[in-house]
Amino acid sequence: MKNNYIEKMDRFFYPSHCDAWDNKLFCEFVRKEIQPEFSVLDFGAGRGSIEWLNNRDYCKFVAGVDVDPIVLRNPYLNEARVMDIKDEIIPFSDNTFDIVYALNVIEHLPYPEKSFSEIWRVLKPGGKFLAKTPNKFHYVAVIASLTPYWFHKYFNKLRGRDEIDTFPTTYLCNKESSIRKYAEKAGFDINRIQLIEGRPEYLRISALTYPLGILYERIMNSSNLFSKFRVVIQMEMQKRDR
Repeated sequence: MKNNYIEKMDRFFYPSHCDAWDNKLFCEFVRKEIQPEFSVLDFGAGRGSIEWLNNRDYCKFVAGVDVDPIVLRNPYLNEARVMDIKDEIIPFSDNTFDIVYALNVIEHLPYPEKSFSEIWRVLKPGGKFLAKTPNKFHYVAVIASLTPYWFHKYFNKLRGRDEIDTFPTTYLCNKESSIRKYAEKAGFDINRIQLIEGRPEYLRISALTYPLGILYERIMNSSNLFSKFRVVIQMEMQKRDR
């Protein structure tokens, strides 16, 4: 009964949304920037759990890096390399990629300044860094910052997400001011930062919480005054000469 109710709410309030709508939105955002002759890097590529990020048919070369060796099994990469978590160095040469993208990665970075500098290094002049992260000021991130890691795994399991895809967060780089700070230090020009609110995935777990999430979404999208508290931050920045 509960699932039927949630499905009815989905159809009524969010007929155009799909599961993981925010990830799909970002993948479409990335796809629009890719050109056939490009070499691109999936930063924090993981095991390849998101099929929408399969860009091999849209560009010349797709590489991926991650601190987890599971990246070597990612089916959407032409080449995968493992990063050393101790030094945060991306194991590719300077000026290699036209685009670097990161889906739900920068909120996990222990040393954002180093990571942004490395991304700048491996990008070609004028190359772009595209990223999506949960907003630190959204209620989901606030609750996550106040609860232990085991709770994150448990809650994501309720949402149907595999435990293997839940990772510890640092939340050092998932608010607009921090993103701008690290981007500027690394040598990026920010082309755009978008704050987006959509279907409340985290409150969609029950018929009791879902209406609260819908109310929040409607309020957040009623005025740009509330944009600071929307769930997703999506960004595009471009390498400039230092």
